[in-house]
Amino acid sequence: MITTIKNFAKVFFLLDFGVILFCLVNANTTWLLNTQIAFFSSLFISIATFFSYQNSIKKRLANSSVDIDTANDRDKIDEIDDPYDLYSEDGVVEEEKELTAHEIKTIIQEEKSKVKRNSLKNMIVNGGSFVSIYRLVGYAILVVGFFYLVNHKLFEPFSYMVGLFIVPLSMLVIKLTTKSVD
Repeated sequence: MITTIKNFAKVFFLLDFGVILFCLVNANTTWLLNTQIAFFSSLFISIATFFSYQNSIKKRLANSSVDIDTANDRDKIDEIDDPYDLYSEDGVVEEEKELTAHEIKTIIQEEKSKVKRNSLKNMIVNGGSFVSIYRLVGYAILVVGFFYLVNHKLFEPFSYMVGLFIVPLSMLVIKLTTKSVD
C-alpha cells in the first residue's frame, strides 16, 4: 500500500514540477503562486481522505464480530427468492412450506426496517471518516489559500484550477493506465 502511495506521489510531484518549470520559464509568479496553493491543498485533502477511510476500514474490521457460520445464514429475502436453496454453494436442499402473501409482506416490512436501522448505524459509524480532522484542515487550507489570493488580487481562476486538478487527474490517469492486480 505504501508503494502505491509513493507511485502516486511521484506522478503528482513530477506533474507539479512540470507546472513549476512552465511558470518559471514564462516568469509568471502569479501563476506559480496560484497553482502551488491549489496543488498543495488538493494534495493534502486527497491524502487526508485516504488515511481517514483507511482508519475507518481498520476500525470496522477490528470491531467486526461476524462469525463465519452466521455470515452464511440466509436471510428472509433469500428464503423468499430461493425457497429451495437452489443457488447455494453447499448444495443442501431443505424442504420449506409455501409462504402466503401476508407472510411475505410481513417479512419485507421487517427487512425494510432492518435496512433503515442499518443505514443510520452505518452513517454514525462512518461519520468519523466524513469529518476527519485531517480533511477539515485540508479544506481550511484550501479556503484560506483561496481568500489570500483573492484579497491580494492575485487570484487567476485558470491557474488555480490547473493546480487543483493535478492530483485528481493524475490519480485517474494512473488508475486507468495501470493494470489491476486484483
